[in-house]
Amino acid sequence: MAYKYGVGISHLEFWVKDLEESLAFYGKLFPMIGWDALNKTSFSCGLHEIYFKQMPVQLHDSLGVRHICFHAQSREVVERVGEWLRSINGSIIRGPQAMPQYTPEYYTVDFRDPNGFVLEVAYAPDIEL
Repeated sequence: MAYKYGVGISHLEFWVKDLEESLAFYGKLFPMIGWDALNKTSFSCGLHEIYFKQMPVQLHDSLGVRHICFHAQSREVVERVGEWLRSINGSIIRGPQAMPQYTPEYYTVDFRDPNGFVLEVAYAPDIEL
């Protein structure tokens, strides 16, 4: 069987409480880490797509992933994300900082988006998938 997009994740759907707030946040974050807008509510890195839907609060009763980690192309990208988060008084969990217990070059910033989703942007050139 042939696959149009190859094996892997096609897309991620984020249910958010305030669509405009989320789009403003991700509209700034994603260009810093190499993702482009596909349209008003979706973004892609060329391999995967993330899109956003506003959902009523009473439907927020499902469990999901603990966090999503985005690859950074350099430590400087991680630093730039950290600086941006500080400039908007973002909810930084840790970093930017080295995490040598993962790999010697692992450099990360962990934070929450406006919905409380935990995100990570990490530079890990020595990690093997």
